[in-house]
Amino acid sequence: MEILAIQILNSLFYASVLFLIAAGLSLIFGVMNIVNLAHGSLYALGAYITAWLIGRAIAGGSGASAIWLFLLMPIGALAVALVGAVIEPTLLRPLYRRAEEYQLLVTFGLLLILEDVMRFVWGGLPLTADTVVDALPIVRILGQLYPAYNLVVIGIGGIAALGLWAFVYRTRFGVMLRATSQDRRMASALGLDVGRVYILAFAIGCFMAGLGGAIVVPSQAAVLGMGVDALVLAFVVVVVGGLGSLKGALVGALIVSFVRTAGIQFFPEVELAVLYLIAGIVLLVRPTGLFGTA
Repeated sequence: MEILAIQILNSLFYASVLFLIAAGLSLIFGVMNIVNLAHGSLYALGAYITAWLIGRAIAGGSGASAIWLFLLMPIGALAVALVGAVIEPTLLRPLYRRAEEYQLLVTFGLLLILEDVMRFVWGGLPLTADTVVDALPIVRILGQLYPAYNLVVIGIGGIAALGLWAFVYRTRFGVMLRATSQDRRMASALGLDVGRVYILAFAIGCFMAGLGGAIVVPSQAAVLGMGVDALVLAFVVVVVGGLGSLKGALVGALIVSFVRTAGIQFFPEVELAVLYLIAGIVLLVRPTGLFGTA
């Protein structure tokens, strides 16, 4: 029972991070119909910026307060959102009327550019922010020691899921998002500023990715290539849950994280193969995913 409880908590921890990445990816696709291949690099950028900010705070002598360190995390995510607000009108907007291949090529090129930018700014060495984990105590759960920081991440993931759902389905701007995603021309004819909606939707999606990187970097270092690994798993999540569905992103993140945690524990040799097998079965039975629409 003790091992099972720890495995469940580890799965929820990883699901929280995966949900943030996949939800941003699904939001961008649902509103703008763009598969953003650079989404994983934006997640990695959030991790790098947050680790750098925390390192600077500690070096400046202001890192003694755990509250101060936690406040730096949304700043890293906001920085990624600002990057997204610049990318959308300058690189992506001219491609909306072109074939999807152009969008895939541009976002893939952006992935490579962001990787090189991170290499140029922070070098090839990993950046760590484990001081945040050390600032919180180790708690005892069913006789097993467990980092309290992981519980905080689980809480952040739950709050983010509820907040994003309320934002999309319970606010005026959420109505504008859904209207634009269903019929862009009709929304524009009704007086909605579609360009502004697109910028904010892309920035929110980037913020979710950056927040995922910000909360994961205290427990694992920011390294080059981490964005590609996260992007692959995020695509598995949206394939299972349905691309463009926030509910699908949440359910898919839970499925993938529980299967991956169990795979690492019991059959690490075929852990990724099992995830791809699940995605393949879902595509065969329901090509749009569990909650996706045609």
